Amino acid sequence: MTISTVVPAVPATAAPPATARNRRGNRRNSTLATVLLLLGALYCLFPVLWVLIASTKSSGELFSTFTLAPSTHLFDNIGDLFAYRDGLYWRWMANTVLYAGVGSAVSTLISAMAGFALAKYDFPGKKFVFNVILAGVLVPGVILAIPQYLLLAKVGLTNTYWSVLLPSMISPYGIYLSRIFAAATIPTEVLEAARIDGAGDWRTFGRVVLPMMKSGLVTVFLFQFVAIWNNFMLPYIMLGDDHLFPITVGLSGLLNQGASQPAMYITVVTGALISIIPLVALFLSLQRYWRVDLGAGAVKA
Repeated sequence: MTISTVVPAVPATAAPPATARNRRGNRRNSTLATVLLLLGALYCLFPVLWVLIASTKSSGELFSTFTLAPSTHLFDNIGDLFAYRDGLYWRWMANTVLYAGVGSAVSTLISAMAGFALAKYDFPGKKFVFNVILAGVLVPGVILAIPQYLLLAKVGLTNTYWSVLLPSMISPYGIYLSRIFAAATIPTEVLEAARIDGAGDWRTFGRVVLPMMKSGLVTVFLFQFVAIWNNFMLPYIMLGDDHLFPITVGLSGLLNQGASQPAMYITVVTGALISIIPLVALFLSLQRYWRVDLGAGAVKA
């Protein structure tokens, strides 16, 4: 006698109510995240918008009423800015490009070499050196400005271009990022193959390592460039000659004159607007080199 078991077929039904609720919850979370991001973008971009609008106003319009409607005095304000002390603003701009360009380029190269060595070489005290670099990341640069001034004063380098360039050439954060990126993107097998082919350490670094680290080094360069461009405390302490000032210190001096000459305020606003343009151009020109590899390397390290 055979006993057969019949399993009733389960009719196809729509998605369970729990799944539908999860989808609605995900949509609400996505909408909330989008709204928060838009509010954050508005919070960050509103000061830039205000600088753009304020630079189009005259001194009287700037202080009489607060409105977001632009005026027609932008080119007059730019002309007054460029005419100040026979074009001193252009000297400040050139100094800033020198400090930020040379400082960030040398800093990026040093960071690449140090980060690669920490990631791929074994040497006594390696862990201690890396811990010291991590501690340096946590130390604000403002704290180091006075000791750096005292050291450079001993060798007579204060009030020179070197007094701003030398402290800018070492970036603990840049070394840290380079170490993470090198560890994540440079296979040890590639380095061994280069050594088998007869390449020395410097040739391997220049021909193999640097091309593979390019996207990460662009990020390091941009971080350091922006940091030097916006640096105020270090050049303010180091420099006394206003012909050596960067944009930040120069505009600060104009702002202090605004207490007795209110027209200087609009000059400062116009100068701040123009000083943003090189940063925007740099980001737009280098953004194609950005990759998500740096974040992936941080997870793997």
